Amino acid sequence: MASEFEKNSTNMYVEQSPKGLENGQVQRNIDDDGREKRTGTVLTASAHIITAVIGSGVLSLAWAMAQLGWVAGPVILFLFSFITYFTSTLLADCYRFPGPDSGKRNYSYMEVVRSHLGGFKVQLCGIAQYGNLVGITIGYTITASISMKAVVRSNCFHKEGHQASCIVSNYPYMAIFAIIQIILSQIQNFHKLSWLSMLAAVMSFAYSLIGLGLSIAKVAGAGHHVKTSLTGTIVGVDVSASQKVWRCLQSIGDIAFAYAFATILIDIQDTLRSPPPENKAMKRASLVGVFTTTLFYVLCGTIGYAAFGNNAPGNFLTGFGFYEPFWLIDFANVCIAIHLIGAYQVFCQPIYSFVEGRCIEKWPENKFIKSQHDINIPWLGVYNLSYFRMIWRTIYVIVTAIIAMIFPFFNAILGLIGAASFYPLTVYFPIEMHIAQRKIPKYSFKWIWLHILSWACLIVSLVAAAGSIEGLIQDLKTYKPFKPQDHD
Repeated sequence: MASEFEKNSTNMYVEQSPKGLENGQVQRNIDDDGREKRTGTVLTASAHIITAVIGSGVLSLAWAMAQLGWVAGPVILFLFSFITYFTSTLLADCYRFPGPDSGKRNYSYMEVVRSHLGGFKVQLCGIAQYGNLVGITIGYTITASISMKAVVRSNCFHKEGHQASCIVSNYPYMAIFAIIQIILSQIQNFHKLSWLSMLAAVMSFAYSLIGLGLSIAKVAGAGHHVKTSLTGTIVGVDVSASQKVWRCLQSIGDIAFAYAFATILIDIQDTLRSPPPENKAMKRASLVGVFTTTLFYVLCGTIGYAAFGNNAPGNFLTGFGFYEPFWLIDFANVCIAIHLIGAYQVFCQPIYSFVEGRCIEKWPENKFIKSQHDINIPWLGVYNLSYFRMIWRTIYVIVTAIIAMIFPFFNAILGLIGAASFYPLTVYFPIEMHIAQRKIPKYSFKWIWLHILSWACLIVSLVAAAGSIEGLIQDLKTYKPFKPQDHD
């Protein structure tokens, strides 16, 4: 039976009727803004953050450390962990307007910017945020297919021998990933996503620990000796001068963007129950998330570097023998794929909410867009099926999969998108909104040092963008569309 829903926010639509509002039981299940009672906790928010932040990028940190060395590598890791945590606390205070503890809720990053800054900055925020989210979902489609393919290849090498060609195409696995995402995309909103985020977070711990354990075993092995240095790869020995520069820039960019979760922070905060105040809970969740990811990053990066030295591979899971022990590498790659399945949903749910909210604003009387049908699913309860949501989300997943198939080197483009969005979303807007919210006097000490931090991060973004463009140019030189490669 279809029922009409009134718009209460860009993220969720709650059935409203005079009878329902008179019912005390319904009232107890409604928050102060008329939306369904939020049930998120510091634990669930931390799981969302860990799922979004750790990512498969942790596997490339040994390579990044090899470019930067024992001094700069750990320093940059800790520096960006501090910057990310600091700016996330500023952004968490902006969820409500005008004050951090009370006032009107803002359900998306764009609404936060609209409340605190307004003007063209709202459009700039939207372009940066949703462009980055779309890019990430495409990049995750590629990365997950690579992990799936790695399982098939490792079993092929184990069976046929390491001299076998074992060339496997990514495209069938991109299609499998897309089918899974079409099903999971029917999860209504971020509020229903906690179980998937927790599963994905467990998977990220699993493959990180596998890589860490294999690195420790390699370091402790008899006769282990690799070349490391305080400054990383050596010019004239390991790399040329130009390679050293570009790789260092790329490494700094990789580390900076590996921490960023500002694109979805407000969406995560909007799932938190209150009391305690949402900003305080979000700050604790940010601390847990950033501390946990920093611990894993430092361990995997430094011990991975110790295991492989200046010749550390881009994905250090592929450096232990040649896909040996193959069963453990297989399990790690399965964990990566499962983690990316969950992470895809964490990043695409804000896109779904934005588009669906805008469509209801534009066509408020359209029954196809607004109507939902209650379907009783055994053991899972009642599911509100929306044909509009089902069709448009399916189209989105298919389009991202097709783009991933056409541009399988999209990770280089993703790095460029990340470079363009890191500064405005993670640094610029949180700082500017904090200054506006707290009415910090112009040219005061706090105003000056906040702007110094902002400008320094802008330089990092520009530097990382240059490294991404160089990587993209190199990828284009060897690009063969729809041709399977014999390497990942």
